[in-house]
Amino acid sequence: MTQSAPFGGPQSPGPQPASYDAEWVRAKYAHERAKRLRTDSIDQFVEVTAEFSHYAEDPYTERLEREPVDDAVQILVIGAGIGSLLAAVRLREQGFDDIRIIDKAGDVGGTWYWNRYPGAQCDIESYIYMPLLEELDYIPSRRYAFGPEIRRHCVRIAEHFDLYRNSLLQTAVTGMEWDDDAGRWTVSTDRGDRISAQIVLVSPGPLSRPKLPGIPGINSFEGHTFHTSRWDYSYTGGDETGGLDKLRDKRIGIVGTGATALQCVPHLGASAGRLLVFQRTPAAVDARGDRPTDPEWAAGLEPGWQRSRMQNFTQVTAGMGADQDLVGDGWTQVALDLTGPAVLKEMERRGEAMSMEEIGEFLFEEDFKSMEKVRGRIESIVEDPDTAEKLKPWYKRLCKRLSFHDAYLQTFNRDNVELVDTDGRGIDHFTTDGVVVGDTEYKVDALVFATGFEVGTSYTRRSGFDIVGRDGQRLSDKWAKGPKTFHGLQTHDFPNCFFLGYTQTGIAHNYVHTAEERARHVAYILAEWAARDGSRIEADQSAEDEWVTTMAESTVMGKQFFADCTPSYLDSEGDTENPDSLLSAGYGGGPVAFFELLEKWRAAGDLEGVTIR
Repeated sequence: MTQSAPFGGPQSPGPQPASYDAEWVRAKYAHERAKRLRTDSIDQFVEVTAEFSHYAEDPYTERLEREPVDDAVQILVIGAGIGSLLAAVRLREQGFDDIRIIDKAGDVGGTWYWNRYPGAQCDIESYIYMPLLEELDYIPSRRYAFGPEIRRHCVRIAEHFDLYRNSLLQTAVTGMEWDDDAGRWTVSTDRGDRISAQIVLVSPGPLSRPKLPGIPGINSFEGHTFHTSRWDYSYTGGDETGGLDKLRDKRIGIVGTGATALQCVPHLGASAGRLLVFQRTPAAVDARGDRPTDPEWAAGLEPGWQRSRMQNFTQVTAGMGADQDLVGDGWTQVALDLTGPAVLKEMERRGEAMSMEEIGEFLFEEDFKSMEKVRGRIESIVEDPDTAEKLKPWYKRLCKRLSFHDAYLQTFNRDNVELVDTDGRGIDHFTTDGVVVGDTEYKVDALVFATGFEVGTSYTRRSGFDIVGRDGQRLSDKWAKGPKTFHGLQTHDFPNCFFLGYTQTGIAHNYVHTAEERARHVAYILAEWAARDGSRIEADQSAEDEWVTTMAESTVMGKQFFADCTPSYLDSEGDTENPDSLLSAGYGGGPVAFFELLEKWRAAGDLEGVTIR
């Protein structure tokens, strides 16, 4: 017997058949997706400004007062995250000495400065995620390093390459304007600084600006609240390793079940008197398989190992396969099972080529099998059948960022932990001391928002300031319908400015590989600019127009894939046409093809599409 979906969506297809039924699976996915679709898509989240600004304050470093700075630098890097550090390092290697890093945080590290919640850990193997390991002669202690180790490594990078010199931390940029007569940028800050810079690299970072759900009554709740990226240990007790002893008699509610929640929920469950996990969409949680680094393995690494391993991982996860899977983790296994290599293997088994329709049907069934393994794992771990059923995800495996954890599911076997499944619709509203879902109010003493970061909003909103280019043109106006760049790095009428973000670029699953290739490319361009005694460097309008067209054509297949996916930050909560979404920001040909494109462009040596004056 079928049931009507809410808001007039597709009907439920009924119980799962005993054997694979593609029609039933598609109907099930459509039914579950419809529950979660919202007309406001990405706008369902509110900015952490005005009455929400306290959610973005820095609880980790005491603010130090200083006099305003009024000076000039050659290169200003806005942002101190991994992408910025890599860019500054590669510029140092090209001989640039006058570099200043500026960031609102109290230290370097970007997302790893802000995210200090208990259990914070990289979900990409640390041997390829933590940058510059060979340059600093450092091997991570674990396969998946925890936050404090990654943060210390970022500090190590800044110290080793002398990036603290002349830096301005605890400083937020508020404005940036081009002076065409001087051929320089004037950058202003919330400290009253006025900095003249010949070159500016803008790097807001993809995971730095917290977002909050625009749930009615969010400001009415009178209990304690904080965002996971501003964890309040004065309230919870403990530290990043756990031991949240001040919560033993507290009723805690956590909103969100994404990557952050997977890591901090086990610690909240172990310490809180009662923990309520409010779920809109279940995560497809697979085993992580973390372990300490094997010293014998580390001792046998040969020069160039990190870059080779990084490139191999990106090649495999981009669906291109490889003679050898050097990383051999959940990411690469999913790619080998659900992309090109699996198709080639199936063709070999059949002894004949497959049509595009046959390939599509084959991969859809393989995807279903992969998700069945995930659902089976949930069922085998979670003891309560009803809870296990609610934790099972129903969408294609690659519709959301892959999830791995070895303790999240086990937490729901604790007597003090309850899953509050909202069946896709989310929380209805907050009261002064509780959370309302449907007809039930859940009383809580504190709310933890594990609701992630702004992804898919405009570049200037994520940056926190607008950029005024030649003849007073604002970047927010030029990019009102999405970024317009050449290779994702430069935009016409904004000379001497480079963008280090998800702006029409190649996006690898391993963000650090993306940042590394981008840093190498910017360093090359600026080295050529310096060698040619340039004062101004700018993307040509024709090159920009061509790249915008290339991007639009290359992202069509990606948008088609996500058209029937459960909403997530990958598709701007179901708005696949959002010009600022990751779908529009990432080169559709894949990261490997993009990185090769940049390499060929550099090898040509003529800087086609860029003018140096």
